Amino acid sequence: MRFLVELFASLVIALGLGLASAWYMVAAPRIGYGVGVWKAVPAVTAETADPYTRARIARTGEIALGAGEGLIFIATTDDEGRGLDGACDYRIAGRTPTARLWTLSVTDAAGGLPASVTGRTALTSREILRDADGRFEITVAAAARPGNWLPSHAAGEERLVLRLYDTPLALSPDPGMEMPHVTREACR
Repeated sequence: MRFLVELFASLVIALGLGLASAWYMVAAPRIGYGVGVWKAVPAVTAETADPYTRARIARTGEIALGAGEGLIFIATTDDEGRGLDGACDYRIAGRTPTARLWTLSVTDAAGGLPASVTGRTALTSREILRDADGRFEITVAAAARPGNWLPSHAAGEERLVLRLYDTPLALSPDPGMEMPHVTREACR
């Protein structure tokens, strides 16, 4: 009898650890190299997608950019290492690496976009206001602001998602690339 109890306990523990590790691999973010607070999400192709990546795509419905299409960078902290919070306003300033087009959006931890009375969910390189040197400043805040404004959630954990389309970085990273700085401003 003791043997059966130990066997059953071992099976339950093995099953629990197996399911937990599979869940972690499917839920864990795919992160490649990083530049400052921005972490690259590796490109996914049919040849490079492992079973966990395929399961993640099936679960989330995300459409990954292919290697020739572009590259996604995600920031979850500001330049001082503090997690991004919807209760705070942020200034994103600087330049992006070379790309034919880029978009910047704010999502919650689950990938949801904030509600916006204007309907704006992202800014693009085609509509952004820049200075004479090509630099820009974007305010990320729950309430509308003049200039380059991107709506955020009223509270909770957030992520900044920068998508670079048709960029040479998708094929090989540039060690000297410049990424925008993320600075926390006022918090509510």
